Amino acid sequence: QVQLVESGGGSAQVGGSLRLSCVVNSGFLSTNYVGWFRQPPRAEDASGFVALINWNDQKTHYGDSVKGRFTITGDFGQRSVWLEMNDLKPEDTAKYFCATGRYIEHPSDPNEYLHWGRGTQVTVSS
Repeated sequence: QVQLVESGGGSAQVGGSLRLSCVVNSGFLSTNYVGWFRQPPRAEDASGFVALINWNDQKTHYGDSVKGRFTITGDFGQRSVWLEMNDLKPEDTAKYFCATGRYIEHPSDPNEYLHWGRGTQVTVSS
């Protein structure tokens, strides 16, 4: 069973930065990909794909709304993935979840991910 633990959330000002961490505590050998999704505070707003990294070749994918501002990195030996978030905007306010999958063909499709963490809250204010 794969277990993921996110940390690093908190509050930031517009234009500020935060760094999220995701540690894959167990079962990480069965995963090839780690991704980040976010759920905005309003229920009517759809959750969104943020970023994805392949453990093996370090290839990355980003959601359109975060390209150029967020960077995903990973270290297989540390079983950790980080999401560096810069130039934060109020619309980045959300609960951020990391998720793992073995075969990801469509990075933005949450159904392709098998295991999820409990999330960490990010709040951006002006």
